[in-house]
Amino acid sequence: MPVLESPGPAVPVRDVTDDEIVFFRANGWARLPALVVPEFVTDLRDRALTRLRGREERPRTSYVDRAFGQDRDIAEHDEAFRALALSPRIARNAVRLMTGVEAVRLQVTNLLVKEPAGSDEHGDGHGATVFHQDFPWMPMDRSAMLTVWLALADVPADMGSLRFYNRSHLHGTLGRSFVRDGDDAPSQHPWLTALELSPPLDLAAGDATVHSSLVVHGAPANRRDEPRLSFTATYFDAAALYTGAPYGQTDDLGLEVNRPFEHPRFPLVPAA
Repeated sequence: MPVLESPGPAVPVRDVTDDEIVFFRANGWARLPALVVPEFVTDLRDRALTRLRGREERPRTSYVDRAFGQDRDIAEHDEAFRALALSPRIARNAVRLMTGVEAVRLQVTNLLVKEPAGSDEHGDGHGATVFHQDFPWMPMDRSAMLTVWLALADVPADMGSLRFYNRSHLHGTLGRSFVRDGDDAPSQHPWLTALELSPPLDLAAGDATVHSSLVVHGAPANRRDEPRLSFTATYFDAAALYTGAPYGQTDDLGLEVNRPFEHPRFPLVPAA
């Protein structure tokens, strides 16, 4: 399996604790305070803002685009984000958090921006991120996958930090959202609202949340006057096989059905 070497600076990332692992496996998500040291995050934030200033705003025609802006595959364009995404300690954390996983591949990185709601005269700020699962879109044959969501600046709860339906990951694949109006997971499955909803989270720069691809999660609109800025990296079981399901990231890569994701787009990340 190909291994992409991690260039750039060493990344000061801490290990997840045993208590965080227990909480994650029980609830499908966990809060990871001070996952990355503030000095490194400050550099990431500066790089993100510079890149965003030079990026052309895409039309907000899809349901996803109306919820947040994204710069996909940011790690392919910036060495500091690449070093974080390919950090052996991040990979070790992902392996430890998931059950029965021996190694992980990087699926995607993203720089996410949630503009204040109604941030201009047309009211074209970003809205709420509807509650959804990540996995129903994926072309992997197993759901051992998680996303690390890192705050690049302080994210008070009313800026739109993520919330999660505790233990919803135990109920399997619940279907796609972001397809049509009113298709959020609780609308499709009203019983979800009987589950405990995680409390609003105030995150400091360098804090992270991590969530399973099966946990139902969403975020309110940003009610502050500054954009919410975060970085995400998603990892999946390196033993996963390609199903051939249509997916924009994989459709033209020549992957073989029922074979592992042995392609440079999905580097194996060696764990520390």
